[in-house]
Amino acid sequence: MRALTKVLVGVTTAAGIAGGALVTAGTAGAVSAPVQRSASSEVAPLAVVNLGLSTAQAKDWQCSLRALGYLPGKIDGRLGTDSWKAAQRFFRDHKWYSDDIDGIVGTNTVMALQRMLNVNLDANLKVDGIAGARTKAAFSDFADLHRSLC
Repeated sequence: MRALTKVLVGVTTAAGIAGGALVTAGTAGAVSAPVQRSASSEVAPLAVVNLGLSTAQAKDWQCSLRALGYLPGKIDGRLGTDSWKAAQRFFRDHKWYSDDIDGIVGTNTVMALQRMLNVNLDANLKVDGIAGARTKAAFSDFADLHRSLC
């Protein structure tokens, strides 16, 4: 999973650098800034991944996790690493997830979310690990059903 993330970040970075070079190529006398490389071999997860939830809905999801005994960190409506680690533990305990508890919202985490939504909402989602419009809408519906747990 981490290798795939590294490849995706590398490709995105290369495309961004190439795109920036093309934009500045026509500018006379433009000097490119040197590309800085990180000393870390790990790719950091995105800080917040709400998967289409509003801040209020994300708070509801965090409160649901906390009410079930999973500690999502600060209840702030921003689904960061701690919130997703709590979700991954919840998913794992229900046999929807068997990957690392790392807080990264990758394919396996999204597949677990889809399984959970299929069981709890009868959402009839394809379990493909892609957080598309139907997955996001079902997640939003789920959060709305669990309002006021804080």
